[in-house]
This record gives sequence, C-alpha cells and structure tokens, in this order.
Amino acid sequence: MNLLIEKVSDLNDMIMQGEKLEAFDKFYHQEVVMQFNDEDPVKGKVANRKLLELEQKNITELKSAKPLKVTIGEKTTMVEWELNDRHKEFGERIYTQVVVHDWNDGLVIKEKLYCGNKKNNIVTF
Repeated sequence: MNLLIEKVSDLNDMIMQGEKLEAFDKFYHQEVVMQFNDEDPVKGKVANRKLLELEQKNITELKSAKPLKVTIGEKTTMVEWELNDRHKEFGERIYTQVVVHDWNDGLVIKEKLYCGNKKNNIVTF
C-alpha cells in the first residue's frame, strides 16, 4: 500500500506541474484501457497517448490542477481533481473530475474518468 501511495503522489505531482504526457509515459501500462464516462473504452498505451497528445495540443494554458481528495485501496486509487485551463476551441474551462485508477505491477492498467459531458466542453483524459 505504501508503494501505491508514493506512486499516486508522484503521478499527481507531475500532473500539477503540467507534465501530463511525462506522467502518462512513466506510470501507465502498455495495455492500459482508458474510458471517459460511459463512452467506449480506448485500449493500449499508443492509442491513448495519441488522444492525450491531441488534447494537450489544444490546451494553451494550464492555470491550475489541484487534487481535492485522494482515496487509496489495495490496487485502486481515486482522485477528485479541480482543473482550470484555457482550451483553443472552448476558452477557459473550470471543472472537476474524478479519476479512478486500477494498478497492476506498479502501473495504471485501467483508468476511468467521471466528469461533465461534452456539452460542458470537457473531453479530456
């Protein structure tokens, strides 16, 4: 459990510093499955990184990323985030999301994001 606490803390620190892609490379499994709300899951690190890169290109400024709550179980972590960024298409966005991670061998094997819908212009990993 202590190792998981260290890993999720390091992951969160990198996200807060705007190093989302670097965090993804470091902490995500090659076979990761990621899902936004109830949309179809995306399988594999390569496919998910491409989506993340696309989203990051559209963010012109990360104003803040702050974990509000962190919960740690045996192989699962949950983080409630408060995010504020500027998006090329949607302008300034302020929102919260919950990210649930399942861990395997010290890496994220599954991620599910719970957030507002696309009407709120939130389509991010």
